[in-house]
Amino acid sequence: MAELTINGATSNGVTGVETEVKEKLCRRCKQSYDPSKNTTSSCRFHPSFFVCRRHDDQKRYYELGPDDPPYAAKFYDCCGAEDPDALGCTTAFHVSYDDE
Repeated sequence: MAELTINGATSNGVTGVETEVKEKLCRRCKQSYDPSKNTTSSCRFHPSFFVCRRHDDQKRYYELGPDDPPYAAKFYDCCGAEDPDALGCTTAFHVSYDDE
């Protein structure tokens, strides 16, 4: 039987050939992942940028304070989330920097 090594940990009581699972880094969410466990909901990310600009009045996702200038709105252009650390609004497969 093969000994499985993942992130430096080996299975107990199994000796023989060593097999290593190489993790990859996702270019969307910047998380490490195991390609064999990559599913359509593995990666959570924002498909657009975090912006600082005035938004259409028809698409107002934010509330400005009374003393804020009109350009003080900061939000993700895709979903309107105002927190730069907000969880992504879209899920998909992880995409490695090795993938084209």
